[in-house]
Amino acid sequence: MYPEFLTKQSSAILGPIARLLGLLMNYIFKFLNVIGLPNIGLAIILFTIVIYMALMPLTVKQQKFSKLQTKMQPELNAIQKKYKDKKDNDSMMAMNQETQAVYKKYGTSATGSCVQLIIQMPILFALYRVIYNIPAYVDQVKEAFFPLVDNLIAIKGSSEYLQGTQAAAQFSKQFTNENFTSGVTEYVQNTYIDVLNKFSSADWSALSEHFSAVSSDITATVTKLNYYNNFLGINIGNSPSYMFKEGWADKNFLVMIAALIIPVLSAVTQWLNVKMMPTADTPQKSGNEQADTMMQSMKTMNTLMPLMSAWFCFTLPAGMGLYWVAGSVIRCVQQVFINRHIDKMDIDEMIQKNLEKQKKKAEKRGDKPTAYEKMMQYSAMNTKNVGAEGTQAQAQQPKRRATTAEKARSVKASESMEKDFEEAKAKTAGKKYKEGSLAEKANMVSKYNNVNQ
Repeated sequence: MYPEFLTKQSSAILGPIARLLGLLMNYIFKFLNVIGLPNIGLAIILFTIVIYMALMPLTVKQQKFSKLQTKMQPELNAIQKKYKDKKDNDSMMAMNQETQAVYKKYGTSATGSCVQLIIQMPILFALYRVIYNIPAYVDQVKEAFFPLVDNLIAIKGSSEYLQGTQAAAQFSKQFTNENFTSGVTEYVQNTYIDVLNKFSSADWSALSEHFSAVSSDITATVTKLNYYNNFLGINIGNSPSYMFKEGWADKNFLVMIAALIIPVLSAVTQWLNVKMMPTADTPQKSGNEQADTMMQSMKTMNTLMPLMSAWFCFTLPAGMGLYWVAGSVIRCVQQVFINRHIDKMDIDEMIQKNLEKQKKKAEKRGDKPTAYEKMMQYSAMNTKNVGAEGTQAQAQQPKRRATTAEKARSVKASESMEKDFEEAKAKTAGKKYKEGSLAEKANMVSKYNNVNQ
């Protein structure tokens, strides 16, 4: 149906999600209207809170992965340093194998948080579309444009006038669409609303002067929209850049300061988000050129993100900035509680649970651990000669006396691993390993352990 290709998001992925989120926004606004507070700014804040609370489980999973990565990082850094100057194919394959072995040891993978991000991204993009085009999803806000839109459509030259405004630039294709040129009522109405919804106060004044016949309708529409958009004295339908220019022209410093509040808050809250995110303790130079470049890029991005956020909030309608600020504040609050929750978690227990999940998945697939994998697992548990990075990291960890239950689990696990190792050793007895390969290193580790027992 043609109406779905208008103001609403219509892509195959974002479209259905945006319509679902639009229903939520519509119900929130209706609820606020019932209690006498039909305010778009307040609706955006409540809407953002509901969405981020719904995404909370995915956020926690991401943070768990970050916690595990902090634990793994010394071992990953040691591997990167080991193969720093080795660019041959065998060395690169060996480095990849050893890296995968570390992830397997902790019961996770290099893409541990990607699934959560993949799920969250379309939701957040669709959420942005809903907030960017409120009238498409909130019935009461759309109704504010009537009867103005119908009366404007009836005036000759109104279409050409709207096309000539700056607000119509992003909707130029809609004016040449067959549905518009053939006069399909709903399509034409929605196209007019799309453009009028992006109007600033100056645009409305110019429209009223140009079409004086509908000036009373324009006044009624603007009055309603200002009522819906008024949030703490700021019209969130205008951009802060427009408000700042208006204040500058009138020498009204209060308006200029008010215009800067949302961009500044956006930058500050974004900076707090970056600072509160758990990160792995990594050295200035890990020894791996690719990893060092990536780490430097991340640092640069973390520095630029608050500045970019401030700029976008300064140039876009203040409603979008309010959404970003609300989202950043909610993420900060979530992060405080998540950090407390994660800090209380026993990371060894978390690793054990991950390994058990992997084992169950492998059993469902019918996979069986190879002799080589068993040997690697046993060697990892019994390695006495840990790297300098690992020793230093362990020394900094607070000492905790193991409970009786933990000791029992450790003994049971050790006995099981010893049995598996003996089977693995019997199966690999007499085999020759390629020089420098991971298998050879695992065999050397096992021999070292036997000599030093």
